[in-house]
Amino acid sequence: MIADDDPGIVDAVEIILDFEGYQVSSTVNGATILDMKTEFPDLLLLDIWMSGFDGRDICRKLKNDDTTKRIPIIMISASRDIERSAYDAGADDFLAKPFEIDELLGKIRKLLEV
Repeated sequence: MIADDDPGIVDAVEIILDFEGYQVSSTVNGATILDMKTEFPDLLLLDIWMSGFDGRDICRKLKNDDTTKRIPIIMISASRDIERSAYDAGADDFLAKPFEIDELLGKIRKLLEV
């Protein structure tokens, strides 16, 4: 699942991941993630700065919930300065925007292999 309030990033990443054979869902609204009760994603690509939501707060909530704590989360941000705070919030990995698609795909493969 991709969660980013930039529709351009969502569309581009969704197309690439779909091409790579992944089944992709997306949202531009952080509340959608917190409202999940069933059908959880295998991995979440989560923007740190989303309209009205801080991705780090979403990450903390997911990682503190027994039903979602095992979902790997890659946090993304245009600000490289907040990488440490992403890990502190429980993120499994971090990617600074703009990022190389090969780097994203490598991180996804690594987290899904575990």
